[in-house]
This record gives sequence, structure tokens and C-alpha cells, in this order.
Amino acid sequence: MSQYESSVKNIPYPQERVYSKLEDLNNLEALKGKIPEDKVKDFSFDRDHATVEIPQLGKVTIRVVEREEPKCIKFEAVGSPIPFNLWIQIIPDGSEAAKMRVVAKAELNFMLRGMIEKPLKEGLEKIADTLAMIQY
Repeated sequence: MSQYESSVKNIPYPQERVYSKLEDLNNLEALKGKIPEDKVKDFSFDRDHATVEIPQLGKVTIRVVEREEPKCIKFEAVGSPIPFNLWIQIIPDGSEAAKMRVVAKAELNFMLRGMIEKPLKEGLEKIADTLAMIQY
């Protein structure tokens, strides 16, 4: 399994506040207007699942598999052509701020790795950037 990480993002809100917003995927409603439609379509969610249609991959659903309050939310892909796990790590940065990083592990054979490694890294960075813009 290959691991990919976004850069660390600074968030001007306390760790607990960031975690409480992200652990319920219903709160992703705030992101709908911030994601370009040419990148993601048919974005839907409930408390434990988020589904998006990505032009290069098709429809992808992730579901929450573990919550480690207030520091980590772990997801796994459901029905994806590429098996992967994703998690959001949140650490405190003083009492009024936090740092966040998005990490993915994917089972990629040599051919796939060469084709999607760069878009995967860019996608993780965009996810992290978008999550860092939310008003927590």
C-alpha cells in the first residue's frame, strides 16, 4: 500500500471545534459551493458517508470507519475501483488554533501508480485546502 499526505494546514479554530464539524459528514454542506463542478459532481452525504462523482474515477463513496475524538477521522472507500483509506488528522496548535493534514493509503499496482500518483497527491492537497477554508 502506498501512502500520500497533504501539506499541514493551519486552521484558526480550536481542535475540538474542527473535529466536531468534520466528524459529522452532514456538515459538508458548507463545501458545496467551494468545489468546482468540473472537478466533482453529484456531491451527497449523510452522517457517515460522502459520495462524489469524479470525472477521472467515476462515483466514489467514502464511509467513516473510526472516530478518534478530537484528533482523527478515518474513512474507507466503498465500491471504488481503487481500494483506499483516507484520514483527517487534527492536532492542537495552542488553545485557539489547530493544524490539519489529510492522508491516504491506496493499493496501486506499478502501472496505476505511474498514472494516478500525481493527480492523487494534487487531490489530497485540494481536499486539505478546502477543509482549511471552512468556517468552524
